[in-house]
Amino acid sequence: MRKDIKLTDEQLVSAYAAGDNAAFDTLLLRHKDRLFTYIYQMVRDSDLADDIFQETFVKVIMTVKQGRYQDMGKFSAWVTRIARNLVIDSFRAEKSEATISTDNEEIDILNRRELSENTIEDAMIDLQIEDDIRSLVDCLPQVQKEVLMMRYYQDLSFKEIADITGVSINTALGRMRYAILNLRKMAKENELCLTH
Repeated sequence: MRKDIKLTDEQLVSAYAAGDNAAFDTLLLRHKDRLFTYIYQMVRDSDLADDIFQETFVKVIMTVKQGRYQDMGKFSAWVTRIARNLVIDSFRAEKSEATISTDNEEIDILNRRELSENTIEDAMIDLQIEDDIRSLVDCLPQVQKEVLMMRYYQDLSFKEIADITGVSINTALGRMRYAILNLRKMAKENELCLTH
């Protein structure tokens, strides 16, 4: 077992920046499944998801090697934001390529929104909803925000959350409940629709 498995993401980034390539391998191994799943859920195309995944880590490598990564204790969120931006760029590129002339008589009648799995507009709406949710999450009290982030963005169990935060499972569950109630209340006050 490698000793760097127990290091935090930020310690691994520092080690990689200092020339330890194995530290990057550990980071990649730690985050690849969750990040690829996130990208795939957005694009619904495994080849495109793979391309975006690879491009995400190319950007990570470039940023770290150029000394532009700022250690804020949120490597996972930073990598996810890079991937999200690349997904949006991909949607924009696809949309500009998909523009067709109405003069073209060979338009595919099967290329209709109701027959498709997910349109670019649907994906953009989903991204907007995700942005709205993240903005609301940022407004939560710190203890509620912490539990919610660990549960939904890091996929931790309530037992793991309780252990990390040093509280009982019931307290962690209670904080999650209040976080969700507060999110609903803020969404209603701000007239935000958080469903598609």
